This record gives sequence, structure tokens and C-alpha cells, in this order.
Amino acid sequence: MRREFKLPDVGEGLTEAEVVRWHVKAGDAVKVNQIVVEIETAKSIVELPIPWDGVVADLLAEEGQTVDVGAPIIAVETSEGAETSQGGPAVSEETKALAEDMVPTPPAEGAVEPGAHGSPAPKEERQAVLVGYGVKTGATKRRPRKPQVPGIPANPVANPSRVEVDGGPAPAPAPAAPPAGRVSVLAKPPVRKLAKDLGVDLSTLNGTGPEGSITREDVHAAAEAGAAPAAEAAAPERAEERIPVKGVRRMTAQAMVASAFTAPHVTEFLQLDVTNTMETVRRLRTFRDFADVKVSPLLLVAKAVLTAVKRHPMINSSWDEAAQEIVVKRYVNLGIAAATPRGLVVPNVKDAHALSLPELAGRLAELTETARAGRTQPAEMAGGTFTITNVGVFGVDAGTPILNPGEAAILAVGQIRDMPWVVDGELAVRKVTTLALSFDHRIVDGELGSMFLRDVGDMLEDPLHMLAWS
Repeated sequence: MRREFKLPDVGEGLTEAEVVRWHVKAGDAVKVNQIVVEIETAKSIVELPIPWDGVVADLLAEEGQTVDVGAPIIAVETSEGAETSQGGPAVSEETKALAEDMVPTPPAEGAVEPGAHGSPAPKEERQAVLVGYGVKTGATKRRPRKPQVPGIPANPVANPSRVEVDGGPAPAPAPAAPPAGRVSVLAKPPVRKLAKDLGVDLSTLNGTGPEGSITREDVHAAAEAGAAPAAEAAAPERAEERIPVKGVRRMTAQAMVASAFTAPHVTEFLQLDVTNTMETVRRLRTFRDFADVKVSPLLLVAKAVLTAVKRHPMINSSWDEAAQEIVVKRYVNLGIAAATPRGLVVPNVKDAHALSLPELAGRLAELTETARAGRTQPAEMAGGTFTITNVGVFGVDAGTPILNPGEAAILAVGQIRDMPWVVDGELAVRKVTTLALSFDHRIVDGELGSMFLRDVGDMLEDPLHMLAWS
């Protein structure tokens, strides 16, 4: 029997998604839980499994097409009444949930259904569309052309000698004959020579001189006026490209606008010497516990943030507008902003506060690799409590980051570079970076923000502070 798999809501109120890539084609055999398609939601790329054994009958959505939740995207021919193949694996509860028929959204209150008034409307064949009731097949028709009458042009204006009067031809008024001889123009010989040199027809000008005579200024003005349209016509066409705003990029844009105009942002900066941090990173790379993970300065920045959050819990809070309460989180889901070809995503390390340094290094490496590959799942981006954005990888010293919605603070880390620095009263070349902390001033006042930023800075200047404060 033919079964149609409908686009499911893969989480957090999904309403639509774009089909990115099909892994199967019509005629392919598929197994239960086999990945058949990749879709892009407003947050990430998601792989969808098929809940039945069978043969692909048809792909009902094309790559690049945006499909509403509940719309069928693939049809599969299965054995009559069979949920799984003989001896095949049982369908997981998650896959069953994906296969459930989606209930279409009812029409808005006050909307009129076809045939609601009077007798039922006759059924009409309609084309499949994503929203609404569809459009009638062949509802739009080209207006038939009028037959050409021999001797009469299709556009009467094209032949000014004949016009239609009450359906029959009638002679049109003859145009006025041009005046015999040359038109008299009042202009001095130097003005006439100037007009000839500039290509200006004096007979088309209205003079502003005595008795309506044409002056040199009139000629120059006419020449400039004629040159402007010519310059515009000769200007090269400007190359432009229009990029549809959808998926991750649209979600990011909406979230950033909402955050910027909801939470009162304050940003503080701190420039510091991180020479000791860079030396600590170098030494950690030689440790056996870090042999299989990437150790970068970001690891120590993350550890410093987690330690500072422990000392200043209010920085790890959110504002509940409905309840008019501040919600202090006693756990840290540490978000790492990652730039991807599809836009900015902010996956987070769940319960980062409870991880050891090697475990944190492993999770950070896994998180960034998944994000760059575009495989971050919606659940991995939900529930963040504090975010770090590393603008230094782009060669930038500092910035004013916008809060991730639902969080009270975000820390931007600038590039680490050699700079002159005073050490023990003497000038030296040191590794220097700039930190920028943006925070929600409804929750975090200037004192708290400054103390938190200073603590993070102290730990990066001397990593022994992490050991003392942990």
C-alpha cells in the first residue's frame, strides 16, 4: 500500500522547513529508520528517518523547496498492513512520532469555508499548494486576441491616417503642415556658433535675453540638460544579488532584533596580558589527558567564565517578563557562538560547570566541529545560560556583542597578538587580548558586570587563580 510521510515538527514549534538534500530517489528500497532526507529548520540541519520498509514511489518535495509541517514529502509503497520488514528492527518511538499524521491548522475564526452559504459548492480540481485551499486548475486564461482586419493595423494609433469610428474606418484629421522656410531665431552670431559646437538646436529654446533672444547661458543650460539623460543611459548596470532570508539566518535575525530592543545592553571592555595563558595552553597540550582533544585558549576562557559564574551567580540569570522575576540558574549551559555557511548558531555545552577540564575540552571540540558541518540539532541550541563569542578568529580586537535571547550576559574574546606592555616597570612584548562583556542592565548592574569581567581577566592573566577559586 502507498504511505505518505509528512514533514514532522522536530521540536520547538516548527512551522516549516526547507528540503536540503534527498538521500534516496524514486525506485530505491528503504528500511525502517533509514535516513532519507535532510531538512533545514530555523535553527539547524536535521536528518529525517523513514518509519517503514518499502520502495520509494515518489519524492513529493524538491531540494530547495520550503514545506509546511504536515505536508507530505515522500511516498513509499509498503507491504499491505506491514509496519516493519520481516525480521527487521522494530520502529523506535521517536520514528513513530515522526510518522504520525499531522493535523492541519484549522481556518482562522471568521474564515468562510467553500460552500458554507447556500448549497454546497461543487468540487473543483485544485493544484497542490502549501497554504490555503489551493488554486483552481486553469483558473487563469489568456484573453483571446482580436482578429486582425486586413488593411487595419492592430494598434490604430500606429496608423494616424485611419481611426475607428463606430466600428467603421473614418479619415483622421490631417497633421498640420510644417511651416515653409526656416524658423526665425533671435540669437547673436557667437551664440549661434556656440550652439553649433555643442549640438544644441536653437529652434527648441526659449530665450531669456532681451526681447526673447537666446543667450550663451541658455545654450549651456540646454547642453547640460541633454547630457544628463545621455550620461544616465550610458551608465553601466549595477550588479546586484538578492539572497532569500530563511532558515538559520532568518531565525538569527529575528532573535537579535528582539534581544537588542528588549534588553537594555551595556558593554564593558578589558585589555589584558595573556602571556601566561598561552604558556599554560602549550603545556596542557603535552599532558596525556589532553592527547586526543584540541587544547586552545578558548578552553581556558571557558574555564575562567565557569569559575567566575560560580563566584557571581547573578550573571547566569534570565529575566521573566510575565512573572516579573529574575531566574538565577544554578547550572551553566555554556553557549559557543559559531559562524557557519548558513548563518550564526549558538550550540551550548550542557552542564558545563560539572565537567572536568579534559571533558570540557572534548565537548568544545565536538560542539564546534558539529556546528561547522551544519549538523547541530535544535536541542543542542536550546536552554543556553551564558555565551562566549570568539571574534579573535577573524582578526578582530573587540566588539559589542548582542545578548543571546534569554541570557543575561555574553563575553566576546578578541584576537591575541604581540603588543608592547609594561611589566615590572619595564617595557616588554607580551601576548595581549581584549575582552568585551555585554550584559542586561535590568539584571546586572555596573558593579557586578565589572567584578565578573575583572575576575575573568585575572584568571587569564594568571591561570593559578582558577585553581584558587575553583
